[in-house]
Amino acid sequence: MRRKLTFLAGAAVGYVLGARAGRERYEQMCRAAERARANPALRNAAESVALTGRQAAARAAGAVADRAGDRLPPVVADRLRSVRERGSAA
Repeated sequence: MRRKLTFLAGAAVGYVLGARAGRERYEQMCRAAERARANPALRNAAESVALTGRQAAARAAGAVADRAGDRLPPVVADRLRSVRERGSAA
């Protein structure tokens, strides 16, 4: 219940602040986001972070599979295998 109230309060505050800022501010933020997406340095950094995350997930999946062994349900073992393969292929 507390989380719902916190979420609703945050949504209400965001709505009020957004309504006060108006359409012009919204368009300004959209233009800034578009410039950020077009920036090659940011794009390269995002790709690097994504690659690092995939590699870390593959290592973690391998560690879990090694420790759990045959105790994992087949569905979970298949998922770990696919994550491990995807991370090592990148």
